[in-house]
Amino acid sequence: MTAYVIGHLQEAAPHPEIAEYIERIPATFEPYGGRFLVHGTAHEVKEGSWPGHVVMIGFPGVAEARAWWDSPAYRAIAPLRSRHIAGDIVLVDGVPEGYDPAVTARALCEAPPAG
Repeated sequence: MTAYVIGHLQEAAPHPEIAEYIERIPATFEPYGGRFLVHGTAHEVKEGSWPGHVVMIGFPGVAEARAWWDSPAYRAIAPLRSRHIAGDIVLVDGVPEGYDPAVTARALCEAPPAG
């Protein structure tokens, strides 16, 4: 089941370390089957507030996404970004093939009330 690493990164001043990070990151996720799905593109806010940028990387599964995040290659370059760009990064497991949201809705309806 596909997994995603989603970054919500704040605006940052240009810096050579950020450029180096961007140049080096693809090589870190390629061994784990990762690829950019969203990077450096515009987004349109429909509700709420979402300042900054969105980055999304897809992986074949959550194990590969975790292995990439923990890999020595990625850990070595992560400070190039984190020293200059604040943000939130989450790992999200995708839904299985044939996922039916109606099943989730039924389970919510059948659950006892919170209390």
